[in-house]
Amino acid sequence: MRARDLHALDRRLERFLAEVTVSMGRAERKLWASYYVRGLLLDGERKSIEPMAKRTGADVQALQQFIGQSPWPADQLQKDINRVTKERLPAPQYWIIDETSFPKQGTHSVGVTHQYCGALGKLANCQVAVSLHASTDQMSWPLGWELYLPQTWISDSTLRSKGAIPKEATYKTKPQLAIELIEKALSQGLCPGVVSADQLYGESFGWRAQLKAKGVAYCVATSPQTSLWLCTAVAPTPRSNLGRPPKRPPRDQILSAFEVASQASKEAWQEVTWRQGTRGDQTSRFYSVAVRAAHRAGKNNKTERWTEQLLIEWPADQPSPLHYWLCWMKEDQPHLLDLVTNAKARWRVEMDYRELKEELGLDHFEGRSWVGWQHHVALVSLAFVFLRLEQQGCKKNDKTDVASSPTQAHTSTHSD
Repeated sequence: MRARDLHALDRRLERFLAEVTVSMGRAERKLWASYYVRGLLLDGERKSIEPMAKRTGADVQALQQFIGQSPWPADQLQKDINRVTKERLPAPQYWIIDETSFPKQGTHSVGVTHQYCGALGKLANCQVAVSLHASTDQMSWPLGWELYLPQTWISDSTLRSKGAIPKEATYKTKPQLAIELIEKALSQGLCPGVVSADQLYGESFGWRAQLKAKGVAYCVATSPQTSLWLCTAVAPTPRSNLGRPPKRPPRDQILSAFEVASQASKEAWQEVTWRQGTRGDQTSRFYSVAVRAAHRAGKNNKTERWTEQLLIEWPADQPSPLHYWLCWMKEDQPHLLDLVTNAKARWRVEMDYRELKEELGLDHFEGRSWVGWQHHVALVSLAFVFLRLEQQGCKKNDKTDVASSPTQAHTSTHSD
């Protein structure tokens, strides 16, 4: 954003900052927050502290202390941002769980290890964060972030000290971090959308069970090897008159998701158009059937299986199915179009990541501490939500086309 464009938004930005930075307490912290957010919004190749300080006229040392050492709570800032989005942005149709990576040259930044880096498409030194985004058909925005800490960063006291990792931090898998983000959002009174997530999360029966227990609908990716039992099959019977039906069906009734697709009749597949993209209608061939999980539960797993919808995408011109999802909705028999629309919702989070990184410097933070990273991503979220509010304001006022507004550089359409 050019300086004159930001100047035109100055009063609205100041009001927004005053509303969401109350938890920072001291006036000087709010002042440095204003400098930092302006630095994120202004055009510039790097959104690290020194270049931003130069562009905004801020004191470098004071800005570094504000981000890396000041004790203001990043969680509370995100909570206050979420409160404003609840009041002023449309109720989300989807809650999207995903993760993004931050390549690093060295290994000293908190959470960095040699792991798969999606940004580079290969194994490399990087940080990985799990995020939760709210989304409508028109826009999306982040509700929270959790930095993934590999086991070495938790168990090595030297690394913990270097990264200033809080004493209460313990090792958590990415699915565990995702559930924590969802629980935080629910505790804030945010209206849940249908949860969308990739295979890392969706193929876990336990993860889906936690969502269902919270009453949160989902449509999550799974693998073709997922073990299932068709609900149209004959129900398992007790071994005796006094016994209960077994939770798992006979072996000859268990199918993989791929086998379910292969056995479906040609008439069962339907062409569905779920969205119009810049390349035209988004159309493919889908099949949905009621199933129950049929994996071996283990002695300690007492969770009852429930009916889910298996959704499969198999374009007519492809030799095998492309995608599989498991869905649970509060409706007994959800419409196929609704299932497909929910399954295809995740593309928006990729647009968010692109904008957050390319325009607002999400991956430009050069500090090494836990608190510094938390502060940075919370303020990037603040800047991002401010732009979404501006975008929403333009639509409500109907005075100018969104594409010609000062937020033009920060709004995107997907050409999936």
